[in-house]
Amino acid sequence: MLALLTLTSAFSVADRLVFSILIEDIKAEFRLSDFELGLLGGLAFSLVYVLAGFPAARLADRSVRKNIVAAAIAFWSVMTAACGMAAGFWTLFLARTGVGVGEGCSGPSSQSLVADFFTRGELAKAMGFLTLGSTMGTAMGLVVGGQLAEWFDWRWAFILMGLPGLLIGGALYLTVREPLRGRYAPEGTDMTQLPLGRTVASLLTNRVFMGLALGWAVQIMIGYALAFWMAAVMLRQFPISTGDVGLYLGFTFFLGGIPGPILGGFVTHWLTLRDERWRAWLPGAVSLGCVVPLALSLTSESFGAFLGWFGVAYAIYVASQAGILSGIQAAVEPASRGFAVAIALFFNNLVGQALGLAVIGAASDALAPAYGTSALAVAVFAVCLASGLASLAIFVWTAAQMGPSGYLEKMRKG
Repeated sequence: MLALLTLTSAFSVADRLVFSILIEDIKAEFRLSDFELGLLGGLAFSLVYVLAGFPAARLADRSVRKNIVAAAIAFWSVMTAACGMAAGFWTLFLARTGVGVGEGCSGPSSQSLVADFFTRGELAKAMGFLTLGSTMGTAMGLVVGGQLAEWFDWRWAFILMGLPGLLIGGALYLTVREPLRGRYAPEGTDMTQLPLGRTVASLLTNRVFMGLALGWAVQIMIGYALAFWMAAVMLRQFPISTGDVGLYLGFTFFLGGIPGPILGGFVTHWLTLRDERWRAWLPGAVSLGCVVPLALSLTSESFGAFLGWFGVAYAIYVASQAGILSGIQAAVEPASRGFAVAIALFFNNLVGQALGLAVIGAASDALAPAYGTSALAVAVFAVCLASGLASLAIFVWTAAQMGPSGYLEKMRKG
């Protein structure tokens, strides 16, 4: 089950971010600005992603979750292929919204399933492995997408990247069993699904959940900046082909991103056995910590140093995800887990993806007269630094709420 959900996550990210390695080709054919590219990468996807996520999450809290995930990956795979048939900005925008609808339906059910397959003691490690999907997907989108673009063109890259998801959806539907909902919840947990209004109110007034969700939303601006814009940074700063950028950058994502979430999951587990507040402290520390090697990467004149420091930055960044995801699941009642993930992903995509990518694109356009081809790198670093500082403050505040809110007492009972 975990392997299939991780693979689903991988194709979710690959189909979303294959766009990043095709940016320069799409920009040239449609004559787009960096701001318009940021809208295609962020707003086109995120707007419907968050709108689809809420009804899908409500359904996840009362229906068969594995069927929802299977249908979602099949739909977004078809829409990824449709991106390759775009005739201009608006048709590509509409196809990207279709990808967002499908992917918005998958996340809440996937994370809720994992929470019912693993005990609380195993959950951080399981979420760490699930996070591998985003690393695998980023690498896959860059490496495979880049090679397909060189062998064929950017349109066929979209079409061929979309097809495997149909097979994964079939495997999920036919092989994964639905677990008992809330089977590892602490004794006395209320399993009754509340009316929608009370569910929303209970989550919005849950300080630990909201702190983790908002901290994640601000922090993931770093993740989207790295995943979406770094290929374009390389193409503008070094004399290298699209295929080679996809290959080198993709493997760097893979080498930095595989040990990061696994180690992060085990470290989170080890630290939270001593103090549950590390579910917030650790993400805060690494959010700012990854900015230092990122600065060294973006200012490197050597191609090897650029990739090396970038790999270090990405490995540090993804080590935070296990604590955030497991903390969100632990902070809410089992009957609200799907909707809690939808709210977290709402902030995640609205702030981290839609706003973050558009701001970087607009900043790059504004800085271009002064910084030339380096403008995009300057914009990426500025947004990542601001994100690291802000998310650190939010996560520290969240840790401080765990005692007064009753979260720590609840975890001791569990």
